[in-house]
Amino acid sequence: MRKSFFTLALFAASLPFATLAQSGNPLIGKWTTLDDETGRAMTVVEIYPAQNGTLAAKIVENIAAPPTCTKCSGSNKDKSIIGMPVLWNLRNENGVWGGGNGLKPSTGDTFRVRSVEAIENGSKLKVTGCKGPFCRTATWQRRD
Repeated sequence: MRKSFFTLALFAASLPFATLAQSGNPLIGKWTTLDDETGRAMTVVEIYPAQNGTLAAKIVENIAAPPTCTKCSGSNKDKSIIGMPVLWNLRNENGVWGGGNGLKPSTGDTFRVRSVEAIENGSKLKVTGCKGPFCRTATWQRRD
């Protein structure tokens, strides 16, 4: 009993430090995604800590995107884009977040995430994704 109390107390004491470590990550928060061609705001995406120290992102608000993912395949086909994951399994490798996967609901395309980087003092996010040998970079604006 004494050992389990000590373990519980140690776990509870460590929680604020775990939260503090993640909250210092400039990627975590809400971001407005912009259309690649027009620069028009499309959705609000929230980046959050996921399993095993990875990051993920999901759509939390639709501004001007189609309401459902009609161009998606599989389980996302014709689903609402609200709550839909758009980035997952992002890992920090030598100070750079990337190595995960992504989905662009407007086209239904999936891609490999090369990097996600905060720029301009954290007011913008540079998201670079690749499909085969071809890579594109999108810029997102901080929302919160």
